Amino acid sequence: MSRTYKATGINLKTQVLGESDKIVTILTREFGLIRAVAPGARKHHSSLGGRSGMFVVNELLIAKGRSLDKITQAQTLKTYPGLAKDLGKLAAGQYLAEIVLCLALSEQPQEELYELFNEHLHRLEAVSSANPSGVLAHLAHGVFHLLALAGLTPQVQVCCLSGRSLKPDFTDPNWQVGFSIPAGGTVYLEAWERLRREGDREMREMREMATDQFPMPHVPFPMTPVASPVGDAARTTEGTSATHWLPNAQTVVVHRQEIPVISSRLGAIELALLQHLSQPEIMQIDSARDHDWLSVEQILRQYAQYQLGRPIRSATLIDSYFAANHDATV
Repeated sequence: MSRTYKATGINLKTQVLGESDKIVTILTREFGLIRAVAPGARKHHSSLGGRSGMFVVNELLIAKGRSLDKITQAQTLKTYPGLAKDLGKLAAGQYLAEIVLCLALSEQPQEELYELFNEHLHRLEAVSSANPSGVLAHLAHGVFHLLALAGLTPQVQVCCLSGRSLKPDFTDPNWQVGFSIPAGGTVYLEAWERLRREGDREMREMREMATDQFPMPHVPFPMTPVASPVGDAARTTEGTSATHWLPNAQTVVVHRQEIPVISSRLGAIELALLQHLSQPEIMQIDSARDHDWLSVEQILRQYAQYQLGRPIRSATLIDSYFAANHDATV
């Protein structure tokens, strides 16, 4: 006889199984991420039909199985009907669920993650449907908090290169800072440019040293290159090596300090929004536009995908929704 256990969890993902069953991926307080079969959930009159839907919170009785556990009882505690009625909110909820799926652990309590995810779904549901930028703002807030819980937040308070505190300058309309995904956050463009110039100077000095040590002979020997990044690849990494053409027996690779790529550039409002995302409540900036929140979401999306090592598929729904919303209001 199989063992049973109780758990409280929220449904993150469902898959079809056979003719009438579903496999439900659930984030539980007590046991983290679990996958369980909801038998007969696709039948018209099944008691598990609605209880196996997305973002439904259930108190569950689950039987242990050899390969998959099985839901034997489910009592619904909470649902988020407001998400299903608004495409933007639903897409944002699925977006957050994808991140949770990447962060959650199995067979370990995940109460903090469970509570945080439910809190941000509640906030999304409460946003006015007439306020598309509010959906973006709460989505960015949720992404930032989930990354913070996992210890993956980008550095947005100080420059990653110089360590200097970052303060948005609202008086200068052309003021900008850089955001570098490989470096882990924001950078002063002046510090980045200085590092680039120093790297170029070091490269020239190293080339000269290599040429002095291995002067080119005036003989028609075939020359052998040492592989190094070229073209777009070199521009992406800002170069980490240089090739010197010497006779076959003497090839030299000169290494330089790696310079982080600037993934995007932020204005004062965008930086202020990013900096405030660590706070418990959403920041209200009167001058912030839909474009600013969309820019912040795009930055966090790229950063999260880099950290998680996979694309966020629901992000395409966010793009479609806000493109359609923009067309409708122009």
